[in-house]
Amino acid sequence: MSLFLFSNSVKRDPEVERWLDERTDELGDIAARWFGLMRDCGDDVRELLHDGHPTACVLDAAFGYVDVFTSHVNVGFYRGSELEDPRGMLLGSGRLMRHVKLTPETPIDDQSLTALIQTAYADMRARVA
Repeated sequence: MSLFLFSNSVKRDPEVERWLDERTDELGDIAARWFGLMRDCGDDVRELLHDGHPTACVLDAAFGYVDVFTSHVNVGFYRGSELEDPRGMLLGSGRLMRHVKLTPETPIDDQSLTALIQTAYADMRARVA
């Protein structure tokens, strides 16, 4: 079982906060909302900027991230290929990583995306236990 580990993850990273604060448009609001949900998954959630985007970890094992692009936001999962996705929201073809692409003009299935985030967190929590 390979995990993506970050020994420098912290409870609240000022760099992540700065990254979120700098994105004041609608895409930034979308990213902040979903990263906030990742942060709230449990007391063992840590974070850092990795490859220029906020990454959420269970202790030091990455489980999710957000990234803002020109016209969309990705909410991604480091072991997304292994998550149950009954709504078919996850995109990507890599061995492990998957993401959900969000745009301001497309309605978000809040319940399904929330479930994916909670499932990714629970899955990683079980892996690090």
